[in-house]
Amino acid sequence: MPPRKEKVEKATGDAATDAVLSYLRQQNRPYSATDISANLHNKVTKAAAAKICKDLAERNEIASRASGKQIVYHALQDPALLEQCTPEHLTSLDAALRDAQAEIAELKSRHKVLTAQLATLSKAVPLAELQARNEALVEEKEGLERRIERLRMGAVGPVREGEREEIDRELKRVERVVARRKGIVREMWAVISEAVGEGKEELREELGVEI
Repeated sequence: MPPRKEKVEKATGDAATDAVLSYLRQQNRPYSATDISANLHNKVTKAAAAKICKDLAERNEIASRASGKQIVYHALQDPALLEQCTPEHLTSLDAALRDAQAEIAELKSRHKVLTAQLATLSKAVPLAELQARNEALVEEKEGLERRIERLRMGAVGPVREGEREEIDRELKRVERVVARRKGIVREMWAVISEAVGEGKEELREELGVEI
């Protein structure tokens, strides 16, 4: 069984007149009495809207004109504003509108990119785990560097050439992994910083983590 529509409380008297007049002024475009009633969600009935519009037009509080077989009504225009609407002013407004539309399009595109990046990051390894892995790799790298330095200084016995090459390869691998993980962390923080509108240092202080 479809849900019952909520009963709209009808406006009457001055409240209905104010509703119609306010609507026409807010929209600033012509409407028929039927359209006004419908757009007000029948808060003012069609019959009441027609009478109110007719009375307002007769008192010169709104304007009316014939449009086909019906009469449409619209709010009166401020003469002072009309005087300001010179061709130059309209051209300036058009240019400002185009600039605003271009900026909106750019912001929407940027928002889409950031949303996609955040969605990707949300599926990635959590920040705490990345930091733990990064610290472990840094420690491993430092340990290998110390070991290699001892080997090169002769602090331990002779090392086979193959073993030294293997250690060097492992060190380079760890360095690449560390660099890659650091890059991921930097990129992630850059995206988060841009999305929330705060600098990296502010985020570091706020979250209590190292960036």
